[in-house]
Amino acid sequence: MLFLRHIGRILFAIGIAAFGAQYLLHGQYLGGLPPVPPWAPGGTIGAYLVGVFLIVAAIAIAAQWNVRLVAALIGALFLSCVLFFHLQHLSDVIHKGNDRTRALEPLALAAAAFVLAGTFPTNPKSSAWHSILEISSRLARFVFAFTLIIFGWQHFEYAAYLATLVPAWLPAHLAWIYFTGAGFIAAGASIALKILGRFAATLLGLMFFLWVVILHAPRVYASLHNGDEWSSLFVALAMAGASFLLASTLPNRA
Repeated sequence: MLFLRHIGRILFAIGIAAFGAQYLLHGQYLGGLPPVPPWAPGGTIGAYLVGVFLIVAAIAIAAQWNVRLVAALIGALFLSCVLFFHLQHLSDVIHKGNDRTRALEPLALAAAAFVLAGTFPTNPKSSAWHSILEISSRLARFVFAFTLIIFGWQHFEYAAYLATLVPAWLPAHLAWIYFTGAGFIAAGASIALKILGRFAATLLGLMFFLWVVILHAPRVYASLHNGDEWSSLFVALAMAGASFLLASTLPNRA
């Protein structure tokens, strides 16, 4: 359990730092880069501020410096972007898979950040702060599970398109998409119900990490100047870390 928490924290921190670096590199909000959508206010200055915050926060998480507070701030930022920016386009989030994914990814990472915050001790004098984080970390498991189920459903809804993203050397592209979709839904249900939750979340983390190596890394190498490909790689890496973090908090049996 401690190993899962440690590796999850490190992978999550690397992903968050990479998001921050991309904000600094591009000097703007990017469509596929969590958590801020392109239409949010702030422009270049906002992008730089978000970038600096994410990098500093990631370093603090990796170094285990005030992780409870820092993780809670990351969770609050990502959740706020979903509620106040992504949901401005609620109709698109509901009806368009691309917009839905771009809203659900920061929501899932917000949930993971609150789970991470809940794994570190708090000052016993801060009873109100402790209670808020405890409630947030418990609710976060259900939010994360909800995003997984929607991701899984999308694999069936957009199976034909997603099959084109499967590496050419793998056979039966459509079968892999259906298998992945079913895996997402099963993992979401297991995490929500705490039935083989640690096992399911661990497998989920391994799946995301394999995506980084097998799917995203070759695509990045083939298009080094494509910011969307870099964003997708680091989203998958952060989601791998998030899954391992969830696994570390769950029992392996019902």
